[in-house]
Amino acid sequence: MPVALNPSLPGGSQKAGTSTAAGVIGYYRFTDIFFEWHQVLPNQADVSPLKALLAYSALVHPDHPLRKKGSNGIELFLGTFENGEMRLLFSSAQVEYIRYWLHTVGLTALPLPLPSSEYMIQASELLSCSPDVYSDATVLKKAIKNIDKNNKRLRGTGTLLTSRRHAFERARTLWAARGGTWCAVDFEAWDMDHTLLTEFGWSLVRWEEGKLAREDGHLIVKEHRSYSQKYVPDYRAFYNFGQSEIVDKRTFKQRIQDLITRLRESGPVFLVFHDSSQDIKYLKSDAVQALDRLDYLLPDAPQKGEVYVIDTADLFAALEGDSSGNRRSLERVCRHLQIPSQFLHNAGNDAHYTLDAAMAMVSGDPVDQQREQRWPARTADNQPKVQFRDWEEDSDFSDLEGVAGIAPSSSRDEQDLE
Repeated sequence: MPVALNPSLPGGSQKAGTSTAAGVIGYYRFTDIFFEWHQVLPNQADVSPLKALLAYSALVHPDHPLRKKGSNGIELFLGTFENGEMRLLFSSAQVEYIRYWLHTVGLTALPLPLPSSEYMIQASELLSCSPDVYSDATVLKKAIKNIDKNNKRLRGTGTLLTSRRHAFERARTLWAARGGTWCAVDFEAWDMDHTLLTEFGWSLVRWEEGKLAREDGHLIVKEHRSYSQKYVPDYRAFYNFGQSEIVDKRTFKQRIQDLITRLRESGPVFLVFHDSSQDIKYLKSDAVQALDRLDYLLPDAPQKGEVYVIDTADLFAALEGDSSGNRRSLERVCRHLQIPSQFLHNAGNDAHYTLDAAMAMVSGDPVDQQREQRWPARTADNQPKVQFRDWEEDSDFSDLEGVAGIAPSSSRDEQDLE
């Protein structure tokens, strides 16, 4: 889109960090600034300095004026719009600083005119906006290309995938802020009567003096030890991350309440589930009564004592580009993320692996970049969903590889996806 200039700023008198309206901070599309801004400058002598400063190789150079101290590259922003599409963005403060810097070092006679406010994107127009750092010119070019390609794939996929992608990017932003406690929880109930709880597990991380500290636990209800599972494996005795504690029903309830209270007292709490609906019912049930309310919408500014829901089933659906209502099992999510797991359907193990899966996703790159890194060239031209192969989807199929001579991949598979 062409970028007009703001005629009300002939001399460029605004302070750095503001935008075309006093006190308003927003964003500009990277492509508008990179390709269009220099084309509408009134003074042709200003074109070359601006183009040189915005060149890919210049942007990632350690001495670029937009490089933050201590950063391993230039920080740009990935904004998600209501339709699910993403754009790489400059902040308005960065655009202000570019014009200020070029004038201060004598490369332009006057500060450059700002792009018109018509092309500035307000924060309120974005569902989410997360920082993204680039240190390589080739990677930056490829990111812009991939963002455009993925936007085309997303058109017409519906609102469910859009909301999942929004939750993914919001979770990434909150994780990068290093605040609060991230706590995965899981319940196991007797599969002949789901109101009869048999186990509870938790796995949490928080930042202590800049480092991640982790805690795991597993409780077994003493009165219910005789109830054996009929339809799922009974692995309550196979806890992988410490010693299980056998407690009576009253203590079981109190310990869970105390855990949630302790976490809320120290800051915001991000409760992590894999397919959250049933576990949330248990937390609110008469048998536990640990929570009365949770917030399903991840906030811009988390508040101390508030409890927010993060669901790894939704995060993974966003990552694989699934617009259906289907949800992957924890075992399959771990397999696709290459997280080794053992003795699932033990509440303590499930909580631990759920947190592992969450951290693997939210600590990574933005959703579309991360998908391509994990599963290169595995999406069709007009669809965002990853095309997994049979051996990746079925653990039994995978187990037959060495025995039956089934190859995990073939040149034909890859050619079909090209």
